Amino acid sequence: MNRNQVLPQVQLSAQPSALKKVDFCAPQSYQGAGFLAIDDMPRLAKEASSIAPGDGFTWHIQTHFEDSPGSEPHQILEMDLKGCLHLVCQRCLQDCTVDLDEKRRFVLVASEAEADAYPLEDEEQEPLVASQHFNLLETIEDEVLLSLPLIPKHPEGFCEPHATVFGLEEGDEGIEERENPFNILKNMKKNS
Repeated sequence: MNRNQVLPQVQLSAQPSALKKVDFCAPQSYQGAGFLAIDDMPRLAKEASSIAPGDGFTWHIQTHFEDSPGSEPHQILEMDLKGCLHLVCQRCLQDCTVDLDEKRRFVLVASEAEADAYPLEDEEQEPLVASQHFNLLETIEDEVLLSLPLIPKHPEGFCEPHATVFGLEEGDEGIEERENPFNILKNMKKNS
């Protein structure tokens, strides 16, 4: 590819089905935006505790080529994701809304070997293997899943811990003080 060549820019369709096959090997750049409902992303839908109308993620994608010293220019994919999802709060076991606002940057590479050789120290961008049938919808869903908190919780002070979180059953009025197992050892030592 000629470094001074002006490449055509292709507008991505906002339809989820069109995002399943994007040709990132073609000498062109891409731009697009849209909204994906939770139902458009089945793996994400399994994580949701409930799905309300309007739940989902807006996305914006843009690619461009950047010069790379000593080699052909690399195609860069920039992705912005914003939206919300309902998950189970691990403190009170009720629905909580998790808002996400993520920006990702990827360098598109030609092969798995090139992706494996990509320096891990580069925290600004990750490698993605480009193909003629690249599933951009799946990549968007992957990035949303990777952005979810490991332990979803309401903000501090918003909810009270649910009794079963600490091994109590609902309806337990009082908690009998359990004897510390180390006290038993201490008493055995005193009696020896």
